[in-house]
Amino acid sequence: MLDIDEMSSKEIQELLQQVRHAHFGCVFEGHPYVLPMHYYLEDSHIYIFTTVGMKTKYIDTNPEVCLQVEEVRDMEHWRRVVVNRRAERLTQEEDIDRAMQLVKEHNPALSPAINRAWIDSPGRAEVIAIYRIHPSEMSGRTTEGISSR
Repeated sequence: MLDIDEMSSKEIQELLQQVRHAHFGCVFEGHPYVLPMHYYLEDSHIYIFTTVGMKTKYIDTNPEVCLQVEEVRDMEHWRRVVVNRRAERLTQEEDIDRAMQLVKEHNPALSPAINRAWIDSPGRAEVIAIYRIHPSEMSGRTTEGISSR
């Protein structure tokens, strides 16, 4: 039988710091939308970077979001963290500059994906949007806890 244990706050922070990609969920007019997303963690803030489009429309309309971070070695060895909280779109230039500086220093590969179909699409600009999530509701589960060893 597989033992599934609760992760400590320290274990949750460690997983968030290590993985840096997640499944991101949001809801618009009752319709869920989940997609892979890179993120950056600094202290108690999670930053997500995207381009303006459907995600930003959904998040701006309903900022309650969910981030699921997971590390799966195999079916019996995995860890998962779920973060639920409001996403705040950064609009102040100093906040945007600070977030961009953190990315350049710690993870220069972190940037929004550019959809090839948009490159020459009339009226479609690759405008970057940055959101900050203040995680207050986090939970984690693992099969690698004390009772699993």
